[in-house]
Amino acid sequence: MPRYVIEREFPDGLNIPVNKDGAKTCLNVVGNNATDGVTWIHSYVSLDKRKTFCVYDGPNPEAIRRVATRNGLPVNRISEVQVLDPYFYH
Repeated sequence: MPRYVIEREFPDGLNIPVNKDGAKTCLNVVGNNATDGVTWIHSYVSLDKRKTFCVYDGPNPEAIRRVATRNGLPVNRISEVQVLDPYFYH
């Protein structure tokens, strides 16, 4: 399964509360993603919360865009990536 980094910009900042409501929001994204065979692995959030870098597995960029639309999330850039493990060279 290809792996992607999705860059998203949130001009007003990303505000997901750290409580049951936030957990429900994230689980809804996971559920919506599953309908297109997309898996949210994890995300990095900039300190100002205006940009995220989300690591996803999915069949193709079109599936990533479909689930983003379904989840009401912006997509600024999708890059297919591979793992570079520094310990591989030992």
